[in-house]
Amino acid sequence: MAAPRATYRIQFREAFPFQACAEQAPYFARLGISHIYASPILTARAGSAHGYDVVRHDTISAALGGEAGFRHMAQTLRAQGIGIILDIVPNHMAVGGGDNPIWLDVLKHGRGSRFARWFDIDFDVPDPLLKGRIHLPFLGDDVEALLAGGELTLAACEDTEGHCFAYAEHVFPIRPEDDAWIRAEGLISSQRREALRALLDRQHYRLDVWRTAGDRINWRRFFDITSLAALRMDVPEAYDAVHIIPLALYAEGLIDGLRIDHIDGLADPAVYCRKLRADLAARQSHRPDAESGTRAWLVVEKILAADEPLPADWDVDGSTGYDFMDQVSAFQHDGAGEGILSAHWSALSGRWRSFHDEENLARRDILDTAFDGQRARLVRALARAGEDDPFASGVTVAALTRACTQALVAMRAYRGYAVRADDDGAPGPSIIAALECATLSPLADRAALDQVRRVLSGVAMHGQASAAAQAYASQALALFNQIAAPLAAKAVEDTAFYRYGRLLSRNDVGFDAARLHMSPEAFHATMMARAASQPLSMLATATHDHKRGEDVRARLAVLSEMPVQWTQSTARWSKLTSALMQDALTPADVYMFQQMVVGAWPHGLAPDDVQGLRHYAERLIAWWIKALREGKLRSSWTQPSEAVERAASDFVLKSLDPRISGAFLRDVHAFVETIAPAGAANSLVQLVLRCLVPGVSDVYQGTEFWDFSLV
Repeated sequence: MAAPRATYRIQFREAFPFQACAEQAPYFARLGISHIYASPILTARAGSAHGYDVVRHDTISAALGGEAGFRHMAQTLRAQGIGIILDIVPNHMAVGGGDNPIWLDVLKHGRGSRFARWFDIDFDVPDPLLKGRIHLPFLGDDVEALLAGGELTLAACEDTEGHCFAYAEHVFPIRPEDDAWIRAEGLISSQRREALRALLDRQHYRLDVWRTAGDRINWRRFFDITSLAALRMDVPEAYDAVHIIPLALYAEGLIDGLRIDHIDGLADPAVYCRKLRADLAARQSHRPDAESGTRAWLVVEKILAADEPLPADWDVDGSTGYDFMDQVSAFQHDGAGEGILSAHWSALSGRWRSFHDEENLARRDILDTAFDGQRARLVRALARAGEDDPFASGVTVAALTRACTQALVAMRAYRGYAVRADDDGAPGPSIIAALECATLSPLADRAALDQVRRVLSGVAMHGQASAAAQAYASQALALFNQIAAPLAAKAVEDTAFYRYGRLLSRNDVGFDAARLHMSPEAFHATMMARAASQPLSMLATATHDHKRGEDVRARLAVLSEMPVQWTQSTARWSKLTSALMQDALTPADVYMFQQMVVGAWPHGLAPDDVQGLRHYAERLIAWWIKALREGKLRSSWTQPSEAVERAASDFVLKSLDPRISGAFLRDVHAFVETIAPAGAANSLVQLVLRCLVPGVSDVYQGTEFWDFSLV
């Protein structure tokens, strides 16, 4: 197979297994697709709707059809001239529950497990309760209450060949050396609370309430998701286990390339990508098309900051297209409306005109609540790295903590890419820029910020520091990067994007929300640069991560061309629905709701269609509750506000009921009818550009039709 011409993203799940994809092969061929772009296929947690929660790397998911089903699908597609690009997940795997044998072995044997190094666990935290142990914040209540209530019990565990504590869906294996004592004490039948408590205190882990994760967890997670533990691809055995099936499938000619999930989470993305490229090349001679000279197509999921290039030394073909999605969207917005829209949003909401101000606050909020434990580990590494540096005198741990906070808040890229502090400006331009920006604050701790810079760049070493100090400096650099990336995702994409409502079409994964507009000249120059550096990079306008369907964004972009008419219309609508407002809602909430009503209004929906509007209202309610929780201002996933969410639901149901809000619905419908043709034109232009600019066009499943999805 040649390099991909056009890909079609398939999100496999039990309701859409390999066989369902195989049956669509003739359709994909007629559509002009050269490759299916498959979501992860390895064994994931039961009922997974996405496949990113892998629990076993040595088997293809039986729920999707297993190895036989995958082979049949690949052969059926190949008969239509269609190859496969496979999405893989090297950064993390699912933990908790009782279905990951590798994780369970680590819990059972602790530091002595042969898999312990696979996970990024800090067994040497200062906390005496966690020294040499693994923090497990999976409980819904404290241990004493769960033991007393019989919710946390001791049981015989067939899967782990011994005993375990069982709680809900979770399994916590017991050390092998305790098995004989358990039998002698008859604990399975007696469940004596004092004995169970003593038994728990001897294990390689400490059970804890889930709310403590952000403060105490001593292992790296995927973002702030405790059920997904980060893996270390710098450990050869872990790397081999993750890639054994994908590399075998490539060697056999069943797949033609790989998409790498969350490359920013890895300690050294460059080394990882180059090794993977070499491993793929080594298998080229085994493939049926070995004589073609076509190398594997290799793309990485990478969020790039504005004007940030993908590092050339990774030896990959490009990104998965979030950057193009941002660029084509900005190209379709009119910069002339920016001032009016920004001022309107600030006056209406009482919040900042500037997105960066909103982002800074969100970064502080998320750093304090979700990544405090990781920040403390970073500070310890910085402090130890500077022990031999005479310039570090007087820089306290508290000062280093403040400096790290200020620098991480000021970051505008996902991460830097250097991984060793070696006295050559190693942190890279994004970290250096963040440190310099942080020093401009009147409250900046400049001495501490300078010490952070000295350690991360290797200057503090001067070739005279101990080997341990040098190792801590490199560890600090890796830790800084591995906090920066998830912090950006959770603070920017999953918080600030739901707080800043100037125009929601510019708030999406990989987007620079501070930039409303890209000129035609800038867009053309960007595409020329793409042609020169990454002509095989993926081009996407919809992904499994997007926050609004591509046609919603295209329609909302029209509002930037008519800001006065838009703001006047929303003011009129607010008056028409003022009687439905409850104190729990704010004008900012309603303004974002109005954007979504207009942006996602389905083609053909009449303002008096009671049943159709009720269905639309249910979709909007689901979106709004998610948006409120992601924004974390008056509700959240951890502490949802029933009053706020009920007020939002009631407002939607009544606003979209023609028997209550007929005038509002007729006015909104008339407005949608006015802008819908321009929105449709934007959608078609977006599609044409995706097919014609340099790169590989990707279709997310179903978006070859109109896509007014809300998330």
